[in-house]
Amino acid sequence: MSRLDSFIRRLEAQRACLDWAIAASWDLAGVALELGLGNGRTYDHLRSRLAHAREIFAFDRQLAAHPGCIPDSDHLLLGDFRETLPALAARLGRGAALVHADTGSGDSAASQMQARGLVSLIDPLLNLGAAIVSDQDMKPDPRFGWLAQTLPAGVAEGRYFLYRKAG
Repeated sequence: MSRLDSFIRRLEAQRACLDWAIAASWDLAGVALELGLGNGRTYDHLRSRLAHAREIFAFDRQLAAHPGCIPDSDHLLLGDFRETLPALAARLGRGAALVHADTGSGDSAASQMQARGLVSLIDPLLNLGAAIVSDQDMKPDPRFGWLAQTLPAGVAEGRYFLYRKAG
């Protein structure tokens, strides 16, 4: 498979998983979290699909998004996740219905280690029943009550990972 075909399949899988999370969390109260704003494509997708039905908070180490895909200053948290996620948890408490964690880099081992470390930072923000989409296998500790979910049709195992916060 060419790199272009692989990229297209990754984006199609990402969209299918985001749409699953939007549907799965539709009836829950709470905000959406976009971990890894990047260039803003998935933030823009969430913004258009949610049609202002819920606030979206976007996180990244530094701003690199397309100008039309940058949240306002109240909804953009720049810096290390280990600082920005607890700061939002202190502000909101359990208030997230949907989380998209797209934090992978070219370093597979570092990406997996970071994803696993995010579980304990994300969990204090999750409402019961919240939907979580990740580009990495977060391997959540069972004590957090995250249940792995079946991927949408057409999404290859290992391409994305879906969870629900048990409740």
